[in-house]
Amino acid sequence: MPDLSNMHMMAAYMAWADDVMLKNAAQLPEAELMAPRDTLFRTIAGTFDHILVVGEIFRAHLEGRSHPHNARHRAEPLPFDEVASLLRAMNEYYVGLARRWTPADLAEVIEFEFVGGGSGAMTREAILLHLVNHATYHRGFVSTLLYPFRLNGAASDLTVFLRDAWPGIVRQIEGAA
Repeated sequence: MPDLSNMHMMAAYMAWADDVMLKNAAQLPEAELMAPRDTLFRTIAGTFDHILVVGEIFRAHLEGRSHPHNARHRAEPLPFDEVASLLRAMNEYYVGLARRWTPADLAEVIEFEFVGGGSGAMTREAILLHLVNHATYHRGFVSTLLYPFRLNGAASDLTVFLRDAWPGIVRQIEGAA
């Protein structure tokens, strides 16, 4: 297996931080998670679903296959529990890739078509960085949507991950080696 890399750390951070925010949001009833809001993705669940859709699109690009999406969001977002389950599974997929990929794998350029039209080409590393950054952006927005509810939610900052979660992940991997 490749050595631990910054890309593995960032993919693990994305998975951890999404899980933190999904748990924070899960404190609300489904009606609040699906309630229409004056936002781009219409609901709290819809914002998480957008993160999932983008992950599904790039997974298809990385696997060299087509995907069913013709936009960066679904016409109707999935129910929150389904989104949460699928997003967690998607994140584990990306953590696994980042853990396996060598520097040469990360440098490989993947060509694809953007959903909105036009050709794209990114390295695998750039795709992972995009997904991590994209999810961070939208988690921040979800935090804003959750704020009025004054939930007792956990922080999803990279610094908290590096202090609380990453050392255990490293120990687990090194112990398995």
